[in-house]
Amino acid sequence: MLRRLLLTLASLCLAANAAFAQSKPVLTVYTYGSFAGKYGPGKTVKERFEASCDCTLDWVTAEDAGSLVGRLRLEGTDTKADVVLGLDVNLAAEAKALNVFAPHGLDVKDLSLPIAWNDDTFVPFDWGYYAFVYDADKLPDPPKSLKELVENPNGPKVVLQDPRTSAPGLGLLLWMQKVYGNDAGKAWMQLKPRIVTFTKGWSEAYGLFLKGEADMVMSYTTSPAYHIAVEKKNNYKAAIFAEGHYMQVEIAGMTRTAKQPELAKKFMAFVLSDAFQSAMPEGNWMMPAKAPVAGLPDAFKDLPQPQKALLFTPEEVRQNRRAFTDTWLNATAR
Repeated sequence: MLRRLLLTLASLCLAANAAFAQSKPVLTVYTYGSFAGKYGPGKTVKERFEASCDCTLDWVTAEDAGSLVGRLRLEGTDTKADVVLGLDVNLAAEAKALNVFAPHGLDVKDLSLPIAWNDDTFVPFDWGYYAFVYDADKLPDPPKSLKELVENPNGPKVVLQDPRTSAPGLGLLLWMQKVYGNDAGKAWMQLKPRIVTFTKGWSEAYGLFLKGEADMVMSYTTSPAYHIAVEKKNNYKAAIFAEGHYMQVEIAGMTRTAKQPELAKKFMAFVLSDAFQSAMPEGNWMMPAKAPVAGLPDAFKDLPQPQKALLFTPEEVRQNRRAFTDTWLNATAR
């Protein structure tokens, strides 16, 4: 009898706990796969936000920034997202045109970006410079400029990402346009014989590079920090180019149809907090949008920095992206 009573009480406690868990509000945040994946900062961000919100943060992932925009375009105002985290500033105007985002209402002063930020819809959460990463043990004399990489017929083989689906792929597309202008198509044709492949996203491309399938991979100036901090390897480097490097700023926005609008506002403010920003350098391997209180990790302190930042405005990207993509397709498909 006593055993049955104890079992009944235990069952009631479990049911009560389950009901309590289900009663917590759920904040749905769309992001890209590597952010919420095994090696990304998603777990840390989730734990730290849930500790302050008495809620559940639910990650919903897409392949990359371009895939996030594509999903939002299909869903429109029926999207289940309360917040979208991981859009690329180069896609900001395109994302705004979908009419699914609401103003964030936050003070975005005192940021650590190399550019001024005054966008009332999107909040930056990290940033970096695109760069070609190489293994110095295998490539002791890397190209010193984008033009040297492109125009040397005996130059290194590269693995790249598709600009239609990948943020780094789009970054290189825009980088080529900044450097070559109307001659970008010719430049793509010169580089084509040494392009191993175009992958859908960053992870696949970087994996092929690490397997030795290419001499260089399109990535970030901060990528070597991972190898330094985690693997204790100093042979992976980012080539610094004379023309300057194209920038990426990753951004977050809350939807105007959010099912949890107050939680969405709280999360947007959390993005600029030290709890979030301190997870970016050694979680997302990018520069934080706001300097962490404890400063940058040691692995970031001696990374070489480009002397010049290259960037189109979001509206310029929106107006010209299709034409730039067509130029790339016409050149690389031949």
